[in-house]
Amino acid sequence: MWMFLYIVATISLLIYFFKGPNAVWGTATVGLIVGIIIAIFSGFTWLTIIKSMVIGVLLGVAFESLGSISDRMKNKSKKLV
Repeated sequence: MWMFLYIVATISLLIYFFKGPNAVWGTATVGLIVGIIIAIFSGFTWLTIIKSMVIGVLLGVAFESLGSISDRMKNKSKKLV
């Protein structure tokens, strides 16, 4: 399962790379920092850092998706009025 999530996270990072500042890269950075802190205190493993960053990326994709859904709903409501 983690291999699938690694692939999805990598593709997401590549897609959002050229879109300027966004939630995907922001949460990936937060995930990296949190992963490093957890790895330092629990015996350093790269896998902990990578998993934390993947979780951050997937949260960022969710946040970006919610933002775009919200924008679409606003545009539809403006067209109806």
